[in-house]
Amino acid sequence: MRNRQIVTEYWEYDSLEELPREGRALVEAAIAATATAYAPYSGFHVGAAVLLADGTVVTGSNQENAAYPSGLCAERTALFSASAQKPEQAVVALAVAGKDREGRLAEASPCGACRQVLAEYETRYGNTVTVYTLLEGGRIRRLEGVKSLLPFLFGADLERQA
Repeated sequence: MRNRQIVTEYWEYDSLEELPREGRALVEAAIAATATAYAPYSGFHVGAAVLLADGTVVTGSNQENAAYPSGLCAERTALFSASAQKPEQAVVALAVAGKDREGRLAEASPCGACRQVLAEYETRYGNTVTVYTLLEGGRIRRLEGVKSLLPFLFGADLERQA
C-alpha cells in the first residue's frame, strides 16, 4: 500500500479590487447574473460568467424546477449557452458567485457535474480554464484548470490524467 497526496494550488484575493481587470469584470458579471436565478426552492441564487477566447462574456444562472433534478446549475447554463452561441470559441475562464436568501454574497463553487462538464470543455478546446469562485467576505479564489477542482476527472482523453 502507498499513501498518496493530492495538492491543489490556488490563489486567494481579499477583494475584487485585487483581481486583474479581466478577472474582476468576469466575477462582477457572475454576481450580476445571480439576479436572473430562479431559485424558489433553495433560495440560493447562483450566477456564472464564461469568458470566451474572442472576449465575449456569456452569463447564466441556476434554474430550479419542482421536478428535481430537472433544473440546471448556473455554470452549465452559461457553458452550454456559450457553446450554442459560439461553438468555435474556446472557454478561457469561468466565474461563479452566489447570494443567499437575504441577498448577501455567499460562497459558491461548481458542483461535481459542472466540474465534469468543464473538464469536457478543456478537452474539447485543448486549453486550461481559469476558474474564479466567490468566497465568504467578498474574497475570491482563482484556480488554474479543472483538475484543481476535480483531480480524478473522467474523460475521453484519459492520457491527460496521467
